[in-house]
Amino acid sequence: MAPLPSYVSGAWHIPPDEGAPLTDAVTGEEIGRISTTGIDMGAALTHGRLTGGPALGELTFHQRAVLLKTLALHLREHRDELYALSARTGATLADSRIDVDGGIGVLLSYASKGKRELPNDTVLVDGDVEPLSKGGTFSGRHICTPLQGVAVQINAFNFPMWGPLEKLAPAFLAGMPSLIKPASQTAYLTARLVELIVDSGILPEGTVQFVCGDAGDLLDHLTEQDLVAFTGSASTALRLRTHPVVAGRSVRFNAEADSLNCAILGPDARPGTPEFDLFVKQLVTEMTVKAGQKCTAIRRAIVPADLIDAVAQAAGDRLARVTVGNPSNPDVRMGALATLEQREEVRRGLKALTDAGRIVFGDPGRVEVVDADAERGAFLSPILLRADDPGRAEPHEVEAFGPVATLLPYSTTREAVALAARGRGSLVGSVVTADPGFARQVVIGAAPWHGRLLVLNEEDAKESTGHGSPLPMLVHGGPGRAGGGEEMGGVRGVLHHMQRTAVQGSPSMLTAITGRWTQGSPRAEGDVHPFRKHLEDLRIGDTVVAGPRPVTLEDIEHFADFTGDTFYAHMDEEAARANPFFGGRVAHGYLVVSFAAGLFVSPEPGPVLANYGLENLRFLAPTFPGDELTVALTAKQITPRENADYGEVRWDTEVTRQDGEVVAKYDVLTLVAKRPAAEGV
Repeated sequence: MAPLPSYVSGAWHIPPDEGAPLTDAVTGEEIGRISTTGIDMGAALTHGRLTGGPALGELTFHQRAVLLKTLALHLREHRDELYALSARTGATLADSRIDVDGGIGVLLSYASKGKRELPNDTVLVDGDVEPLSKGGTFSGRHICTPLQGVAVQINAFNFPMWGPLEKLAPAFLAGMPSLIKPASQTAYLTARLVELIVDSGILPEGTVQFVCGDAGDLLDHLTEQDLVAFTGSASTALRLRTHPVVAGRSVRFNAEADSLNCAILGPDARPGTPEFDLFVKQLVTEMTVKAGQKCTAIRRAIVPADLIDAVAQAAGDRLARVTVGNPSNPDVRMGALATLEQREEVRRGLKALTDAGRIVFGDPGRVEVVDADAERGAFLSPILLRADDPGRAEPHEVEAFGPVATLLPYSTTREAVALAARGRGSLVGSVVTADPGFARQVVIGAAPWHGRLLVLNEEDAKESTGHGSPLPMLVHGGPGRAGGGEEMGGVRGVLHHMQRTAVQGSPSMLTAITGRWTQGSPRAEGDVHPFRKHLEDLRIGDTVVAGPRPVTLEDIEHFADFTGDTFYAHMDEEAARANPFFGGRVAHGYLVVSFAAGLFVSPEPGPVLANYGLENLRFLAPTFPGDELTVALTAKQITPRENADYGEVRWDTEVTRQDGEVVAKYDVLTLVAKRPAAEGV
């Protein structure tokens, strides 16, 4: 049986040796081999930097987002094949959907965020302009540009599809190529995933490479512009983080390590309450999904001391109904561990945990299975332990990476928080309670030790995604033992693959560099109103200045009567005069905004399709009866939409009084048509 191929330097590489065997988690039979013999790791990284990086650099965020969506839809067409292959890792169909559909979902989520939250540009502007001089001729702004290296991802065995895709999506969107190195045990599923990606031709060459086997000297060839994203054990993370090249060249390193995650039951959640049932159901689910092989699984169930018997009984009853066996059988609810070696690793962990507690459900040496051989396959019974002395170290230090959890009692809220912190840093924790006061105390107390906290009760249970489900729009990671890193988190994950740089210069230079009009830059007033221009004809700085428009007392009173806004500052002269901010009656802020719109608008049908929003509105000075208003509307940012006949234009809007005082400042957002196809030739 030939080893699985790697995809490096633009070609598939077949190892010349036999490689190491890979086995089916359910049957124990050999299903493949794995080796990286003969791969030039340095050349692979160079190929990513010189081929993949420039190809991505030519694409805007929106264009990259379109490719991610196209890839996700392509992979969807192959889900059944991927499910079948996933079953050989010991995963049930439900487990496989978490891995396969979850990975595809991350691609779709980042595709959506790329189009909605990032510009149709290759540069990301971060934050507002920072004035650096009194005269306004010297300012600063932060920009983010992609690192000019390769995002090397080293993944764990438990999610061979979701793991690569949740790292690929933000890296690709940022403009950084990826090199995928999966864990050996389940690499055959990742290999098929990469084969589907490469054969599709959707992503540019060099943006995805695949090393199937041992990493060899891969890290020796990293540069300051490369990045390492690791998922796995804390001990391996430490070894990689302290690699001489990683440390010596300050290679950006992100670790997401296994952690002793906890769930805390509130004292209000007595037997018979929805929250008690939710806690037990979630605990059993987290123990048995993927046979407990999740870095987010609940390892410590922290419960009120007077409820520990009830929780143990209810959880045991529920665990007794879990059918273990061949995941292809529809009646099976928990499959096998990934390998026989992994089962032995879990059993070793159990020996340490039983020094501090006793097993209240399950038998680590025996399990009844359906449609399988309990010894040839990597099967293990779910194991629930109880440690009546929560101060013992073992439950807070030893992780059995399988269907194992320990019940720990607490007496006070302070003790519950302290026990949660004993994990020395976790990816996720849960608080199951209907008591807002208890929830606040626990969340605020435990937050420094957690990357994510779920507060679960009857109100959110039906729509909650659950304790163990990382979501692409929220950060996935945690402090301390959990690795001290963050993955995903929406645009935060994209920024991790970019360099933030402070740029200082004149307003006109900042405008040219960022593609965003900067206050103090020249405005371009022409004979053609900007609203008469199609998107392609608009330029940053195009401006219309209109006014003045007088504001009368009659205008103010009419607006108050028409809208119902009769706030005293507009209608009661004596009360308004007593207001230290006004000293007399003033115009409504929204009257000022309305008058400004009436001044700058071009009313005839034209390229402007709609006003779809207004942002950053500030009223900076009052407008009094008798004042005259002038508005300057300037094209601030122009964002074409991919595969659409329109784009978005952000207009800087500044309303001033006759004395030059700025009374209102805000951004107007419009949709503007592109030229019709016949006119665009």
